[in-house]
Amino acid sequence: MCNQKKMSALALEIDLHKNSARQGPGSPEDTLKALELIGISKKKGLKLADIGCGSGGQTITLAQNIDGHITAVDLVSDFLEELNEKSKLFKVDEKIKTLEESMNHLPFKKESFDIIWSEGAIYNIGFETGIKKWREYLKPGGYLSVSEITWITNTRPKEIEDYWRVECPEISTASNNIKILEDNGYALRGYFCLKEDSWITNYYEHIEARFSSFLQRHKHSESSREIVKAYKAEIELYRRFKEYFSYGFYIAKRDK
Repeated sequence: MCNQKKMSALALEIDLHKNSARQGPGSPEDTLKALELIGISKKKGLKLADIGCGSGGQTITLAQNIDGHITAVDLVSDFLEELNEKSKLFKVDEKIKTLEESMNHLPFKKESFDIIWSEGAIYNIGFETGIKKWREYLKPGGYLSVSEITWITNTRPKEIEDYWRVECPEISTASNNIKILEDNGYALRGYFCLKEDSWITNYYEHIEARFSSFLQRHKHSESSREIVKAYKAEIELYRRFKEYFSYGFYIAKRDK
């Protein structure tokens, strides 16, 4: 019974996010800024893995700005179908191959990618676990580009501290995450925080606009109302405490 409830909640989460530009904070500008910090986007024949790609908001931007091929990985088939449709619409389908797979069990060969990318998804396996696992798939001198929820102050109110310790137990400061990268064979190439528009304009406002139709589709079931309630609480917390946390974008190079 517990597993059935969990699957039902997951299915509802997916339904809320279907046919949306992205499943988390971000923007094309953020993606391009990170790509510029890597500095090899014009190199021909690049191989890039976008892990936890969702419906591919960033994947399309990457495909439009690199000369190479992208393997876009996600566990949700509905999101990958959307990405396939978008890639045809934007005429980049020859650059993108989708792969339905868990980021815990990637079927990649060692040292097969120039760039590993992951926006707002590495929390699913943990920042340190992810950067350790994924390093072996990077060519020597290859690049890692990931965004992760990050404290942007050294102290913060207990209310927001308690919330994120439950939602993302590994949440830390940028300095701690950079040390983790350096301790695991990476050299930092750049770091920046997502701005408020990447949260509000590009993500939360779109979710808020979908609440009504989502509840109607699910006949205002208790489970659907709980999901909307949780998102409303998250949005309210962001508006109140946005000066204490954001997504940090980490760009690092694998040591040879």
